[in-house]
Amino acid sequence: MNKPKWLEKERMRRVIFDSDTRAGRTFDIALLIAIVLSLIVLFVESMQGLPRTMKIALGVLEIVLTVLFTIEYAARIYCAEDRRKYILSGWGIIDLLAVLPPYLTYFIPAARYMLMLRSIRFLRIFRIFRLFSYINEGHMLLRALGRSMHKIAVYFLFVLVLVVCLGTLMFIIESKQPGSHFTDIGSSIYWAVTTLSTVGYGDITPVTSVGRMLSAFIMLLGYTLIAVPGGIVTASFINVTNEPVREGHCPRCDAKVRKSDKFCSQCGEKL
Repeated sequence: MNKPKWLEKERMRRVIFDSDTRAGRTFDIALLIAIVLSLIVLFVESMQGLPRTMKIALGVLEIVLTVLFTIEYAARIYCAEDRRKYILSGWGIIDLLAVLPPYLTYFIPAARYMLMLRSIRFLRIFRIFRLFSYINEGHMLLRALGRSMHKIAVYFLFVLVLVVCLGTLMFIIESKQPGSHFTDIGSSIYWAVTTLSTVGYGDITPVTSVGRMLSAFIMLLGYTLIAVPGGIVTASFINVTNEPVREGHCPRCDAKVRKSDKFCSQCGEKL
């Protein structure tokens, strides 16, 4: 007797999305091996002076891997509980980016090096080897970053205005000096960015005493400004950590779970 399609689809979903079963764990490990192999192919292909036969062999291997990744991505869409949610999710976008580069090379040859994005999929190793404490903090950090984006955007706008003003001020001070590198406002703003960020390449330097004093002030100011985004994210991270767990959601990553689930399909937490 043939099994219902929904039962076959559920079994496929458990293998592809979950790692709490032997089949699911084996699938994820095989996927990681394929990713490693794909990255090795990309590394070797970038070398100069490879024999023609090796180039052909590597090309064939890359085609095979691309077909496998395409089938895997299509299978994930097919058996996902909410296809739209999976496609637009972080993992869905990462899986898509792992498939697209070989196809984009027909239009943009350099796009094949975007295959390095497949290395992001190594994050699945946390779920496979039950490193839940690490992936838990990772999920909470991403949520904290998401909640901090508006504040960080306002802060970034403030810094942008600040470097424009400081660069213009330095241009006024230094531009008339003999041999000055502050030849235009654009170069002066570039100097302000490198100085405020405490990078300081040294390719543009002030020559007047006033310019050097302003430069020293900007360097010290840079140290204080660097700490601001960290404080914003830390405050959000504390708020996320102290949030109560919602019913029907994973206590670690807050993903939606079903009553029949024994493990979270996102982070593998035992429910």
